[in-house]
Amino acid sequence: MRREPVRGPMARWQPWRWVLADVQVLQAPAGLATATWPVAADEAGPVPLESAAGAAVPAGAQHWGFAGLPVTLHPEDAEGYLLNVTAPAPCFWVLWREPEADDGLPQPLIVTLSYHDAGRWLDAQERVDQVPAPADVVAWLADYAHRHHRPEPKRRARPASFQPLTDRFGQPARISTGATRRGGPA
Repeated sequence: MRREPVRGPMARWQPWRWVLADVQVLQAPAGLATATWPVAADEAGPVPLESAAGAAVPAGAQHWGFAGLPVTLHPEDAEGYLLNVTAPAPCFWVLWREPEADDGLPQPLIVTLSYHDAGRWLDAQERVDQVPAPADVVAWLADYAHRHHRPEPKRRARPASFQPLTDRFGQPARISTGATRRGGPA
């Protein structure tokens, strides 16, 4: 997460803001690149970080890292992963909460690669930001999604209730719930 100063007229009310800067993979299956972390990855709590050399970072910005947020894949959510890998820009989504105090730190809670998870969180009015996923993570996710994806079976389309009923020749059909009368009243 990056705390950066706000510029312009809005700075009168909010001198700085928190933004999701990056998601770094610390532990991964074989074949995926991992990042180095300044402390043991299992240590809890935020860690102040130095910005990457050559990165375009606003003056006065501070970076904080939060380790220990696993990305768990579920076979029944393979469709959500496929939606992510087939998107123009596959990404990680992070659900996080603003700090309660002015000098507090944000709370990243969950990281996912599923479009479905991110959509549910956004529907629930949660704060969700995204960052691009590395190419090796996207390839690994695509392989996982293709292995576990089971398309839903096609279902018969029900007729639209708002359209008039017609017989097989296209003539208007009448439906009566009363007794059928042939030849007039009985």
